Amino acid sequence: MKKNAIMLIAALMLSATMPAYSQDTHQEEVSCELAAKNCLSRVDILQKRIKKLNAEVKKGTKTYSPEDLQKIEQKLQETKDLLDKIEAK
Repeated sequence: MKKNAIMLIAALMLSATMPAYSQDTHQEEVSCELAAKNCLSRVDILQKRIKKLNAEVKKGTKTYSPEDLQKIEQKLQETKDLLDKIEAK
């Protein structure tokens, strides 16, 4: 009799913990999906920035002073490095 009661209590306790476990899994899944979407949009933004910076570099010294051109090239390199880090993950 005691054995049956203990088994029943154990079964009830396990069934009570399962919904909470599945909620955590669902929350983690949603969080992961949001992070992935955020990462994709961030990659798109960085790719657009690289295109714009490349266009500015192509204008060369006709439009920019050598110092300004160097700053643009530095920003371009930083943006490329950041994109590489994001894509490596």
